Amino acid sequence: MSDRTMSLLSRRHALKLAGGCAAMSAAPVLSTLTGLRATNAAWAANPTANNDYKALVCIYLFGGNDSFNMLVPMEDSEHADYQQVRGNLALDKEDLLPITDQSGRKFGLHPSMPDIQNLYNNGDAAFVANIGTLVRPTTKSDFNLGLHLPKGLFSHPDQTRHWQTSVPQTRAERSGWAGRMADILNDTVNDNPAIGMNIAIDQMNLLQTGRQVLPYVVRPERLAGYGKTSRMNQIYTSVTDQLLARSYGNAMEQQFANIKRSAIDAASNYSDAVDSVQLQTQFPSTQLGGQLQLAAETIAARDNLNHRRQVFFALVGGWDFHDEVINAQAGLLQQVNDGIASFQAAMAELGTTDCVTTFTASDFGRTLTSNGNGTDHAWGGNVFAVGGDLNGGNIFGDYPGSLIDDNLDIGRRRLLPTTSVDEYSAELAMWFGVENDNNLEAILPNIRTFYGGGATAGPLGMF
Repeated sequence: MSDRTMSLLSRRHALKLAGGCAAMSAAPVLSTLTGLRATNAAWAANPTANNDYKALVCIYLFGGNDSFNMLVPMEDSEHADYQQVRGNLALDKEDLLPITDQSGRKFGLHPSMPDIQNLYNNGDAAFVANIGTLVRPTTKSDFNLGLHLPKGLFSHPDQTRHWQTSVPQTRAERSGWAGRMADILNDTVNDNPAIGMNIAIDQMNLLQTGRQVLPYVVRPERLAGYGKTSRMNQIYTSVTDQLLARSYGNAMEQQFANIKRSAIDAASNYSDAVDSVQLQTQFPSTQLGGQLQLAAETIAARDNLNHRRQVFFALVGGWDFHDEVINAQAGLLQQVNDGIASFQAAMAELGTTDCVTTFTASDFGRTLTSNGNGTDHAWGGNVFAVGGDLNGGNIFGDYPGSLIDDNLDIGRRRLLPTTSVDEYSAELAMWFGVENDNNLEAILPNIRTFYGGGATAGPLGMF
């Protein structure tokens, strides 16, 4: 085959191949990690940590979920206040799916969440109430004075960034808390230098981006033709291999070829590992269903990948309900419910129900009052987690006794959060194996404003 033909094929397919492969270069060192590697020695000395498997699965609801219609108060006086403040957006009591927290207080889930109701009632799901990005515990007076507030409150890009970095006092942070966790743990907990513990499904994200490592990005199409059996794919594979095997006089060209070769080899290894497992569980044909199926297949392949710790990131967009909140949210919550139900069935099939915790996050809560047919950007909201190791069947944090409580209303019925993202993230990180010491502080720089050092129980009691 002529050099011209090889060059044309290379130009035509290089970006296609890059799009189907994982991250192709080592992340630049954005800043020095002082003292974090001490965790490696501690982990290696802990035989329990060495022998178990755990995974975290983040489902990010991009746009700001109207979560006070996801988790609704059902006590008579509380539901009356809810109806008063929500107006035409209030859900009828008889349509809600009843649950009870461990204090006996009654709540209702959105009618699109029957499987989440079942998981909650079986002790395999829990909610965290009125959570939001906080620099430190904050009062309504602090808010009115503008003291210690997250940058860009009520802004999608800012609040998304803050949820994922847990450093809401600045826009300058370029790493996420799960990425910093991987900086500490990755080399010790997993024996796979090419495929790290943070696995992003379909796209890069800030949550999993470390100061030393990038997430490994996987897509259902994987290598986009490389190594496949059709005649054109065989030609494409041969051309690619020949191009990358050459010696290049230009240092940048040689470095690109080396990086591309490593990325293709890693992606081939990932595909071989995942393709070698078969799940009986069927997943819905939705955006989230496809992402969770890929996560489940990767968990099934954990031994082939030499992984004892994995963190996944999936994203569902479309939650910015400034209009038609009732109908739009019903469809999206149905997608989340169905996707998680299938994922939990797959975890049961794999025998990993107690080893995997799935958790939701979203930019912010929304105004309790209607703007006519929807809601606008606010602050405090509700999230939930699913997994067999949870202290499930409970609502953690402080769900307001009344949604018309003026002590929490910072204007337009936007609620001041009473639980910080840091507390939620600390629960997840500690369950994952991070000690409550300087390593937790490195992952969550603001954690000591909410939670003291040395405690073995998490700040919320979720595990």
